[in-house]
Amino acid sequence: MNIGYRISNVECRTTNFASRPTCFLPRGIHREVPPLGLRIAKAGRGAVLLCSCALAFFVVGCETPDSQKNTLSEQIETLKHDKSRLTRQIEQSKSKNKDLQQQINTLHNLAGKIDLEKLYDVQRLKITKHSNLHDKDKDKDGKKETLIIYIQPIDQDGDIVKAAGSVDVQLLNLNEEEPQLLGQWHVGPVELRKLWFNALMMTNYRLTFDVSDKVQTFEEPLTVNVTFTDYLTGKVFKEQKVIKPP
Repeated sequence: MNIGYRISNVECRTTNFASRPTCFLPRGIHREVPPLGLRIAKAGRGAVLLCSCALAFFVVGCETPDSQKNTLSEQIETLKHDKSRLTRQIEQSKSKNKDLQQQINTLHNLAGKIDLEKLYDVQRLKITKHSNLHDKDKDKDGKKETLIIYIQPIDQDGDIVKAAGSVDVQLLNLNEEEPQLLGQWHVGPVELRKLWFNALMMTNYRLTFDVSDKVQTFEEPLTVNVTFTDYLTGKVFKEQKVIKPP
């Protein structure tokens, strides 16, 4: 079926909706016009593209000023905080360096003028009479399961000093033909420092050891060997004491 129509001075004819119509222009000139569906589709794509661009422009235009302003403010605050922290660290380092330099200068000026042993000198080690086996759980079973040793570092003036060092203790049974080592312990300087005991009538290191699995009966004297290593001078002191049943 032929359909005829006129656009202004142009006469067009087509046989169906999908076919390309033939338009007759004035003076015998004619041209083909794209199908109506294709023109509508192209127009639709153009509209979608235009809307997308407008939406993108709207989003960018809305977010850019405020978001950039907030981001810059946060960055500035972070930089200020970092600067303050670094400034404090620098001041602390300068103070520490100053103290260390003063200490170095003091030690340098004292070099050759000080005899360490004249300032601090442990001369001997003493094990007090209170050292013995004790029934600490007080269950009245008669078993002495705890060894308590009291030791005193003594300086050149006869005074008890809290000397830093380590202690090695041995518990021996010398009543047999062959000496028997019943137990041995080592106390380092950090632990020893915590064992300093200062009472009204007693000042010493108080060492406590569990011997419940080492001494079954305490009916004969036992021997305690104590070795004290002075960490300041490097001197080693040894002392021995016999402990007797009550």
